[in-house]
Amino acid sequence: MTTTNAPSAASSASTPLALTSGQLPRYIEPAMLVGVAVLVAGVQFLIGGFHLPSWLILTALLYLIAIAIGSSIVESRRKAVDRVVRGLVTAAFILAVAPLISTLWTVVSKGLAVVNWNFITQTGGSAFDPDTLAVVATPGALQAIVGTLIITGIAALISVPIGVLAAVYLVEYALPTNPLRRTITFLVDVMTGIPSIVAGLFAFSFFALIVGPKAFSGFSASIALCVLMIPIVIRSTEEMLRLVPADLREASLALGVPRSATIIKVVLRTAASGIITGVVLAVARVVGETAPIFIAASFTDNFNSNPFDGPMQTLPVMAYTAYSFPGQDIDASQAQAWGAAFLLVVLVVIFNLIARIVASVFAPKAR
Repeated sequence: MTTTNAPSAASSASTPLALTSGQLPRYIEPAMLVGVAVLVAGVQFLIGGFHLPSWLILTALLYLIAIAIGSSIVESRRKAVDRVVRGLVTAAFILAVAPLISTLWTVVSKGLAVVNWNFITQTGGSAFDPDTLAVVATPGALQAIVGTLIITGIAALISVPIGVLAAVYLVEYALPTNPLRRTITFLVDVMTGIPSIVAGLFAFSFFALIVGPKAFSGFSASIALCVLMIPIVIRSTEEMLRLVPADLREASLALGVPRSATIIKVVLRTAASGIITGVVLAVARVVGETAPIFIAASFTDNFNSNPFDGPMQTLPVMAYTAYSFPGQDIDASQAQAWGAAFLLVVLVVIFNLIARIVASVFAPKAR
């Protein structure tokens, strides 16, 4: 008869657990990062002064070296590589987000000090002061807000039906071997990469052939934005239509529903959330364009709500012209530019929020 001796409490206490041995504490990464950052900052102050870019770079490099050495000694080479790669990915994320945060902070901090109710509801421009006999700048962005909404709205009214119908043809009707389908797909890919200034030149030259050299108008700028919007709408709608299960189409057709009614009542209704989201994001993409509107619609300080008669002002063009071509009061012109930029950012944020809300409202609900 054989007997087995149970391990004593002393031997079990002295033996490390396999799940916790050879591991760095969870707090080691943030603690090491803070320590390296403080060390680099202290050395910089001792040498000659704090420099933010070099501090960030040296902190990241020394942290990666320290965590790699510490992990390879305590843990293993594989875990050390994993920690270094995770640090590189985090650094790349911070490097990508930092310019965006900096830009938003600059625009909000400088634009918020300018924007008020009078700035939104008044027409800006230049006015003659009879007391001082000087031309002074009057703050206001009403003409730019109205112009932006009119030009973008006309572009959306033209682009959305064309883009959605083209996507329906590509997905629902055209065969993969259809030459017209290949041609449309190729042209959409080419139009997606066209620079925006080319769209502005196309629109201006097209209307110049019809109405003459003074073809500046809001409608011309809308056509330029259509050239940029249509490929985005086609691509987003096409991808959403492809996500609709084929079983839904087959079930509808098997019940005797015509193909057109199947597309309208089944396919488009199922993909409505993604289609509307793509449309709103396409509008947000072109609302901040400067070059095509500057060429096709020019700019003006006068209030013009007629898109078929004369130049129109928009927020991106207003920001560009006020900053690049300031008047006698340079500070007032720059403040006008920052105010227009802030309103443009707010407008883009509103469009993106609308896209999120619409996507949640029209998303298929599980019963």
